[in-house]
Amino acid sequence: MSHQNTSVKSIYFALLANLGIAITKTAAAIVTGSGAMLAESIHSFADCGNQGLLFWGLKAAKKKPDQEHPLGYGKEIYFWSFIVALILFSMGGLFSIYEGIHKISAHEGLKSPIVAIAVLSVSIILEGASLYGCVTQINKVRRNVSLWAWLKSSRQSELVIVFGEDVAALLGLSFALASVGLAVVTGDPIYDAIGSIGIGALLVGVSFFLAVKIKSLLIGQSAESEIRIEVKQFLEARPEVDQLLNLITLQLGPQVMVAVKAKMAKADSADQLIDRINACEAALKKEYPTIQWIFFEPDSEE
Repeated sequence: MSHQNTSVKSIYFALLANLGIAITKTAAAIVTGSGAMLAESIHSFADCGNQGLLFWGLKAAKKKPDQEHPLGYGKEIYFWSFIVALILFSMGGLFSIYEGIHKISAHEGLKSPIVAIAVLSVSIILEGASLYGCVTQINKVRRNVSLWAWLKSSRQSELVIVFGEDVAALLGLSFALASVGLAVVTGDPIYDAIGSIGIGALLVGVSFFLAVKIKSLLIGQSAESEIRIEVKQFLEARPEVDQLLNLITLQLGPQVMVAVKAKMAKADSADQLIDRINACEAALKKEYPTIQWIFFEPDSEE
């Protein structure tokens, strides 16, 4: 299964879950007058829009290289992932904080809190299913590293975004459920407002983490360390290569660019040297299909 197919499935699962949750929570917010519930509904609608942007980014990343973009459009997915992080910060986090502060000074109390609790409980189940689907897809590509290590090193920004959204959504729902429950038990609606502020703070924190992560990819980040090590070992083992002098990789969305500087084994002619370089390039692309561009420089020293 390709990395892009894995990403599409995760985004699709998240979109279906968030759309159903958003509609349900909006209706419940209107019925109950809950600020935390309203914050959660805005969050879910924002997530739906975010998944649409990720689909757009994946589609744009497939465009073929042209004269203006000789290395292709693969990094478009990083741009749209960064936009998603900003939306999560503004529409999700800041709005929730604003709504909570507003409710502190003007809160009429909760109406039909049982409806709110029921909707939040069902939403937690649906969001948990979405997170499970995302983790299942991540497990197909993260090899033998821990989930946290994969999150820090992964170059699949769209999967990282979906995972971050799902985790934030589950925690946000838990905050909302706890705040509504406290408001019902104590009879004090201030807890509902505090829950909204807590959800906002959570979303701001998650969006900041995601933005920092995507920024590195936008600037230009190498392929994952395991890939770099494997490519290095692969080239050093080739009979055509006497010594690998330098290796640079660059992650460009789903594709990778590789620049190689190597001292080649002694050749009898320039044509034979060219044939050996071409053989190395062909073998490398066959072993690692994500490598789309190879720039190979024969040299005698670094």
